[in-house]
Amino acid sequence: MPAVTVEDTTTLPRVPLPAPRSVRRRTRSVTTAPSGFEGEGFPVRRAFAGVDLRDLDPFIHMDQMGEVEYAPGEPKGTSWHPHRGFETVTYIIDGTFEHADSHGGGGTITNGDTQWMTAGGGVLHIERPPEQLVVSGGLFHGLQLWVNLPRAQKWVEPRYQDLRAQESVLLASQDAGALLRVIAGDIGGHTGPGSTYTPMAMVHATVAPGARLDLPWRPDFNALVYVLSGAGSVGIDGAPVRTGQLAVLGPGDTVSITGAVAQASRARRRSTSSSSAAPRSASRSPWPARSS
Repeated sequence: MPAVTVEDTTTLPRVPLPAPRSVRRRTRSVTTAPSGFEGEGFPVRRAFAGVDLRDLDPFIHMDQMGEVEYAPGEPKGTSWHPHRGFETVTYIIDGTFEHADSHGGGGTITNGDTQWMTAGGGVLHIERPPEQLVVSGGLFHGLQLWVNLPRAQKWVEPRYQDLRAQESVLLASQDAGALLRVIAGDIGGHTGPGSTYTPMAMVHATVAPGARLDLPWRPDFNALVYVLSGAGSVGIDGAPVRTGQLAVLGPGDTVSITGAVAQASRARRRSTSSSSAAPRSASRSPWPARSS
């Protein structure tokens, strides 16, 4: 899971310690994302399946794409398709994806890059692996988050934000056992590069085995923790979570996450060809949230 890494996390700015009277959030639910296929047949996990939309607001859909090891000729994308009234946030951890839309936005994103597309009044959009990846095969892993737009911005002019990996704000936990990549929003006074219509935060964190992360979190925001890989526990109650699970947390101003001391070896999914694609719902972030 490269995305953005550093050789020595102790050199990074630290996330501030929780205030003396801070309230660590409890875990309200843990759900397991079902697997399916998207677009022309690439494997995904539906991260928000089975979760009440009121707990997700303003998020309406999230797919973990892969982690999958493609053989030559297997990488797949999507055909042209429409979006309207929300934003799609595509974050690539491993591999490469190409994007284009009918409003002139697009480009290539790779390890740690983010493509933030505001569909607004409506665009046609396509996403696909580059030709060289189709020929060679290789590792592919990322996620796509759909963010609902406020009613007043439903018909805004479409726009495209190309956020390079090196623009992410890098932070460390107090003991440097966790590396945080802030993509959007404010975390302890450190603001990510993504510009949002809806108040929210999006963070990709890597927590070392046995390490604990206490993350300051606005009390008027929802709090969601999705596990991209590995195992650990969340909340003051220490609810166990593992790869492909989403934890919804209750009220408070601190999100607590602990990496399990013993981690199972990572098993990447092999690609299996499929001509059927799971339908897109009418709707990574690893930790997205906003005011409820």
